[in-house]
Amino acid sequence: MAMQWKAYQRLTATVRVAAFVALCLVMLPAHAERVRELASFAGVRDNQLVGYGLVVGLDGSGDQTTQAPFTSQSLTNMLSQLGVTVPPGTNLQLRNVAAVMVTADLPPFSRPGQRLDIVVSSIANASSLRGGTLLMTPLKGADGDTYAIAQGNMLVGGAGAQAGGSSVQINQQASGRIPNGALVEREVPLNLGGNGGILELQLNDADFGTVQRMVSAINSEFGQSVAYARNGRVIALDGPMDANERVNFMARVENVQVTPTEAPAKVVLNARTGSVVMNSAVTLRRAAVAHGNLSIMIDTQFGVSQPNPLGQGETVVVPDADIDIEQQEAYLQIVEGADLADVVNALNALGATPQDLMSILEALRASGSLRAELEII
Repeated sequence: MAMQWKAYQRLTATVRVAAFVALCLVMLPAHAERVRELASFAGVRDNQLVGYGLVVGLDGSGDQTTQAPFTSQSLTNMLSQLGVTVPPGTNLQLRNVAAVMVTADLPPFSRPGQRLDIVVSSIANASSLRGGTLLMTPLKGADGDTYAIAQGNMLVGGAGAQAGGSSVQINQQASGRIPNGALVEREVPLNLGGNGGILELQLNDADFGTVQRMVSAINSEFGQSVAYARNGRVIALDGPMDANERVNFMARVENVQVTPTEAPAKVVLNARTGSVVMNSAVTLRRAAVAHGNLSIMIDTQFGVSQPNPLGQGETVVVPDADIDIEQQEAYLQIVEGADLADVVNALNALGATPQDLMSILEALRASGSLRAELEII
């Protein structure tokens, strides 16, 4: 009896543990995400830089200076700064130089001496930047100040060749990259918590429900009210005044788990490519749809019209066009869907092409059957 009682106790304990684990799994938030994936701190962002420069050392694939005079003018100005004087009126026939625009992103908290990746793009008629070297180019921000200096050898992924009037090209040759091609010369001032330690957390997508859940999760993490919702996108945080404590505070906030509210039903249509994308919240009320394709076929045959033997006319080619319009039969079909899978099956049953499906979805939304927002990109 004692052994049976112990076995019963072990079985009961196992059942309790299993029930506890199942309860914990049920209580866990579904599809929880970290705050850093849903929002970012105000001011902690990249800054775009741009500059104008010259790429030299090209193998005869540079700008044609007769069509791009600013290239030779830029080179003349650069040579004058280096102590080389070009006589006025000199016609510089440059084939190894190209005028380019240089772009880069300056990450937050960048310090002088750090390196950035840059993108170099031709702005004139250079056929290729392959093998070129970018000369020292200042990179400026939106305020006109210089924040970085770029220079280095180009890395172009494309290639091409031509001979005898024929040519072949792989990928793009008019632009390339220079890894670590720029040096930061000036940092962007950023005073986090300067307003009495107040920090702002900005959601990527405005949503009042997600803001409410995020405020509750952050306050629960710290055990006190440190987060306050300002609107459907911005959350104010009472951060520490000390810089080290502020970093630890922001790290904890970014790792808080939050379950965002379900996105509203939306169907995205790409009119250029014919792509149709819909999220899981899309539903379809009962409706009847008739879809039939309309095809137009034009067949042109050419005949020869000759004049009489003694006539003064000319022999001409006469086109004879035959136009045929054919419309396929279509029958009303019932479409309905309570979830995404049912919606997809109902729309696939129509046998419509993506372009026709766009018109059908628009008509279903106008009739009130499609419960979703249509967005055309």
